[in-house]
Amino acid sequence: MDIRSTLIELCDAFNAHDLDRIMSYFADDCVLEMPRGSQPWGSRFEGKENVRAALATRFEGLPDVHYGNGEHFVDAEAGTGISKWLLTGTASDGARKEVRGCDFYAFREGKVIRKDSYWKIVE
Repeated sequence: MDIRSTLIELCDAFNAHDLDRIMSYFADDCVLEMPRGSQPWGSRFEGKENVRAALATRFEGLPDVHYGNGEHFVDAEAGTGISKWLLTGTASDGARKEVRGCDFYAFREGKVIRKDSYWKIVE
């Protein structure tokens, strides 16, 4: 498996707002951790259906969301990768967002089993 190519393809799928394409990279037992939430890890979603629903909220809350300036780092032996990006978009209330963040990915048999997202807090 070429993790770097997969990370680039995932970023392209996110920028196309194509949930079907995005989810084709995820295992059935995947886990997504988003930065915001009431727990130290933010919000955790388990299973493909729950992960899909959580990712859909990203496109609803920021309809023009874009992940630019992508950089991708890979540890092929560990089956992990990191994508670093600049998120830009306009929230449904009209507020413009621009924030640097990254996703930590873990893979098993060519599929994402964990996506752990972080981003800077802009005040």
